[in-house]
Parts: sequence; structure tokens; C-alpha cells
Amino acid sequence: MTQKALRLGTRRSMLAMAQSGQVADAVRQVTGRPVELVEITTYGDTSREHLAQIGGTGVFVTALRDALLSGEVDFAVHSLKDLPTAQPDDLVLAAVPVREDPRDVLVARDGLTLTELAAAAEGRPVRIGTGSPRRMSQLNAYARSHGVAIQTVPIRGNIDTRIGFAHSGELDAVVLAAAGLNRIGRIGEVTDFLPVDTMLPAPGQGALAIECTAADADLAAALAELDDPYTRVAVTAERSLLAALEAGCSAPVGAYADLLADGQVVHEMRLRGVVGTTDGSTLVQLSITGPVPASHDEAVALGRELAVEMLAKGAAGLMGERAL
Repeated sequence: MTQKALRLGTRRSMLAMAQSGQVADAVRQVTGRPVELVEITTYGDTSREHLAQIGGTGVFVTALRDALLSGEVDFAVHSLKDLPTAQPDDLVLAAVPVREDPRDVLVARDGLTLTELAAAAEGRPVRIGTGSPRRMSQLNAYARSHGVAIQTVPIRGNIDTRIGFAHSGELDAVVLAAAGLNRIGRIGEVTDFLPVDTMLPAPGQGALAIECTAADADLAAALAELDDPYTRVAVTAERSLLAALEAGCSAPVGAYADLLADGQVVHEMRLRGVVGTTDGSTLVQLSITGPVPASHDEAVALGRELAVEMLAKGAAGLMGERAL
């Protein structure tokens, strides 16, 4: 008898379909069951407003979660950076697979790097497209500290559309996530990888979240085979920082937790956070280092501890969006 296919809920974008397809392959391997993709349209896919205007938090997630709770799909795959920080009681984050490259990247005209773009601008501002207040804030801070004129231009659209702005010369460059380009096989179009010291990624960037209902314990246990413990504690710390700052995922907050190792032995985790005004005139950027969290609660505590320090330095006044 043929086993019933598991239904995987996914957004319809090329990137979402690519990453869901990769997860589907992995789930087939661990469960031995067929997996079929069910395409769900979300508000974030259909709205033409800029992400900062529609609020960011949950706009790509709600429809997928509704499909899970109604039984239309068995599990769903999200980009983890799109998930609201509060986890609903009736859903479980069954797996956070190994993280892709978390960095932001530049796709620029004429194959130029950020430094080369600034040198080639000849007195006019370098026009860089991004829909993210976090990226705008850090690009503008970079420009101020390096004596470069950068004009950030709000853009939306799929990866093709965004890259097209740079290739057509309408913009000098666009900023995208390395992970997305890797997943769709287009990392070769990157002209510059932005180091995390220049551009701290969004909390959870590069990681995926595999979610199912809390009631389906057997499926949750099977999906847990795909979980990477190091990725999970890192993104848990990053998202805890975001939650403790009471910021939504469209606020200008960057966070990145990385593991510090002596040779092959991982011994500490460093969590870095940044909050800034969109014009880059004021940044609060701090880091904290501690033992690698051994539990969810320890990872949450690390994020909260850094948030308290950042709030004490004035982070609250720099975020455009506050949770009510």
C-alpha cells in the first residue's frame, strides 16, 4: 500500500519553492514518505507596499500557519527571519536545519564591490536598492564612517526584479541575502560579500524553520531529525534579542550569533546586535560572549541580556516600530 503523501505548505516565490523543495527531499529521506508541495499565497506576496509599511511581522507567515491549523497542509517551511518571535501554543518549531550563509551581499553594476562603487561614483551618491530599514541603517552608517555618499532606495519585488535594477543601471547596486541566492543557484552573480562587521544580518537570516501542529507528535518527532542544535541555539539567541527589544522583523535590528572555537572544539557563543536610525546617524552596536547555550532557555537568556545592555544605551529610541 502506498503511504499517504505529506503536504508541505510553501509560499509561491521562486526562492520559497526552491528552499521548500530542498526540505521536501530531506523529509522524504528521513520519513520514507512522499512529500508534495502545496502553494499558499500570503499577504506579503500580494501587497505592493514596502515591507516597512506593511509591518513586516508575520506578513509571509500567517496564511501558511492558517493552512496548518485548518489541516490543509501537514507542515510548512518558512524563512526563519520572517517568523514573529512569539511561537503559538498550537504549533511547534519542529526543526531548524543547518544554516546557510547568513551574510548580506551586493549585486552591483559592472561587477563592482562596495569600495569600488564608492570610488567610481565621481562625486554623486551611490544608489543602492533595499527594502530593509536594517540594511539602510547600516549602509548609511558605513557611508558616514567612510566618507562616502550613499543614497538608499526602497525597492520590492522578486530576486530577478531586484537584480535587474542593478544590471539595467537604474541603481548602482542592490543588497540581497547570500542564502537566497545560494538556494536558487545564483550566488555567482554576487559582486561583494558584505562582512558581518559592516552589515549585521537580520535575526535568523540564512536559516529555515520547519513547523507543524503541536498535536502531530509523530510528524514533529520525524521532522526533528533535520534539526541542527547549533543553528537552533544561535537563532534562538538572535530572536530573543529581537523580542526583548520589542521590535518587529521590519525594525532596523541586526543580530548574529556565532560559535567561537579552539581548533575543533566549540567553547563559546558570541552574540552581536545593532539597532540604528535609518539614516545611519546613530547606531547602538554591542556584543556579548558566553558559554554555548545548552538549552532553549539559556539561549533566550543570552539574547535578553544583550537587549538589556542595548536598551540601556538608548536602543529603544532608535526603532521606528514598537510593539504595543
